[in-house]
Amino acid sequence: MNYVIDRRLNGKQKSLVNRQRFLERYRKQIKQSVEKAVGERSITDINKGERISIPRKDTDEPVFRHGKGGFQEQVLPGNKEFISGDRFKRPQGGGGQGSGPGQASDSGEGMDDFVFEISQSEFLDFMFEDLELPNLVKRHLMGDVEYKTHRAGFADVGNPGQVNIVRSMRSASARRMALGGKDRRKLRELEAELQELARSPVPDHEQQQQLEEEIHRLKGRLKRIPWLDDFDLKYNLHVKQPVPRSQAVMFCLMDVSGSMTQGIKDIAKRFFILLYLFLQRNYEHTDVVFIRHHTSAKEVDEQEFFYSRETGGTIVSSALKLMQEIVDKRYPPAQWNIYGAQASDGDNWNDDSSNCSRILSNDLLDKVQHFSYIEITEQDHQSLWHEYQQIQAHFSDVFAMQNIRTAADIYPVFRELFQRKLGQDGVGAAV
Repeated sequence: MNYVIDRRLNGKQKSLVNRQRFLERYRKQIKQSVEKAVGERSITDINKGERISIPRKDTDEPVFRHGKGGFQEQVLPGNKEFISGDRFKRPQGGGGQGSGPGQASDSGEGMDDFVFEISQSEFLDFMFEDLELPNLVKRHLMGDVEYKTHRAGFADVGNPGQVNIVRSMRSASARRMALGGKDRRKLRELEAELQELARSPVPDHEQQQQLEEEIHRLKGRLKRIPWLDDFDLKYNLHVKQPVPRSQAVMFCLMDVSGSMTQGIKDIAKRFFILLYLFLQRNYEHTDVVFIRHHTSAKEVDEQEFFYSRETGGTIVSSALKLMQEIVDKRYPPAQWNIYGAQASDGDNWNDDSSNCSRILSNDLLDKVQHFSYIEITEQDHQSLWHEYQQIQAHFSDVFAMQNIRTAADIYPVFRELFQRKLGQDGVGAAV
């Protein structure tokens, strides 16, 4: 008996197709686990993989079994209730008698849920599925032009790595047929004449010798036709064509004033980390501008935005003014898709909320593709929320606002803001 042992490593992804099929089949359960994990994770672990648990009953496969068939009679000893011809009643379910998943048992036995790991890449795929930047449109090309390679037929010259074997063999076959066609026809005629002469009652040996010499000469000529010539080689031709690309910039505005407690700041940071991961994964040509503000606003890098402990009073309009200045200097609206996301607890200095409303209405909303305001509070909304409600009534196509109360609301609110709209003219793929 022969034994075959497969010692190949899974690193070569031999089971990748089966894994993708499995993830697609249990997509609903996995998405529920991902949504739950996003709300429970810390800031540093938000983009890691996840341990997924699927109820055992959901993984059961339907099977067909062959019954015994026909009519059978059985004698059961100890029967005091039934006689021949009686019908059995259907057994009543429940009562703790079963042994299926999730059922109690006096023997302490049962079946665990099916648990498996999904990678970081798979986790992010499920997290950002069906999401896109709203109203994304093609803008004017600037900077380095992006090219995409397209096949453009075949060429007679090229590098060895581009040789098209099928085309080359086809060309060689056509050349051999063209060069040897006349000689092959002549050869068939001479061979037929030689066979006819051999069947003659009185063969002419001299003529037969001449025919054999001519046949030998023609075969030699055909053999000297090269099987493959440099003329036959054909190469795949690829050309580069410029591709229009969408340039986008996302402004992240975060309130770090004294009214923002550490818990509120953590929720704001989680939201912006989700947004940052979403942009990095789905969009290639997207700039991210980080702005922190208290009484004054400052453009910072990623490290300072998420980890700086600077704090102070609250003047929200300072962040909007800085965003407007940066847009005017570096991001012309005719060439860029401009987006903004602002997170705050709603607390603002005196009458500054009206200044925020004025800056947004008069200076920013006509330049941006979309602007989102996220207020993080479990209490009653303050003046900034009410001012922004008036803006939303007039600019509902480019302005959205949501309220986050707990960390569990972060991911649902994020999906609500960036859910792909059916029939939208924007581009949902990576740009």
